[in-house]
Amino acid sequence: MTILDERPRRANEAFRWLSVGSATIVLLLLGLIAVVMTAGAVPVFRHMGLQFFVSRRWSVAGDVYGALPFMWGTLYTSIIALAISVPVSLGVALFITQVAAPWMKRPLVYLVDLLAVVPSVVFGLWGILMVAPYLGRSFLTTGLILAMMITPIITSLSREVIETTPSSEMEAAYALGATRWEMICGSIWPHSKGGLVGAVMLGLGRAMGETIAAALTIGSAIGQITLDPLKPGNSMPAVIANQWGEAYDLQKSALVALAVVLFGITVLVNLIATAIVQRSITRTRGK
Repeated sequence: MTILDERPRRANEAFRWLSVGSATIVLLLLGLIAVVMTAGAVPVFRHMGLQFFVSRRWSVAGDVYGALPFMWGTLYTSIIALAISVPVSLGVALFITQVAAPWMKRPLVYLVDLLAVVPSVVFGLWGILMVAPYLGRSFLTTGLILAMMITPIITSLSREVIETTPSSEMEAAYALGATRWEMICGSIWPHSKGGLVGAVMLGLGRAMGETIAAALTIGSAIGQITLDPLKPGNSMPAVIANQWGEAYDLQKSALVALAVVLFGITVLVNLIATAIVQRSITRTRGK
């Protein structure tokens, strides 16, 4: 074997080990985060037990910490955000890929990508100045702001998924006399539904983990569990941001425990999204 033959082999080996090392570092970091955060949450888990997850009382003076209202606030605002964002995101993605003229597509894609990188504090301040005077600092205000933040993410991912639909399938639908909407329902949706669901799930994970915008707009009401979207409330990221600076001992452990719960839920949502996307890809390749 000559030196020239050795170089590609060594390059491939180096790349393989670099990839393995990078993946290992990521897993180690995730594991380290989980271990450190869980260790910090142990005191409040010992003190409260399962009551930490089902109690709605949060009293620093009485050393009683219940996470239920904050879990509810996180879930409720995320559902509101998805209900507003998903139709808009899918509509924009379909417009860009199926309706917009070629000269219009590139500026629209740039605009959507630009919205995705706007800092969350800007959205939060805009919500306080423009939305809160009419709706108050409430679940609905936070849901609207979160919807604005996740719409670019869902739109970008949905657009990429839709563009993977084979042109032959769309042309076949048109050849059979289908309208544009019938082509979308009969060709694009069956091919892309797994990826679209994955995009929505990733947007959900983003909405659940948002901190600053939620802390500024949700109202910071302790113990509020209600279906009224105009009522103030609280969420796990918001209460952590608001109370961490003055927290001590068991209160700090309770805030860390909220972070552990949020971390676990976010990881679970992303794993579900990844599994859905992979299953969709496998089914598409199998056809």
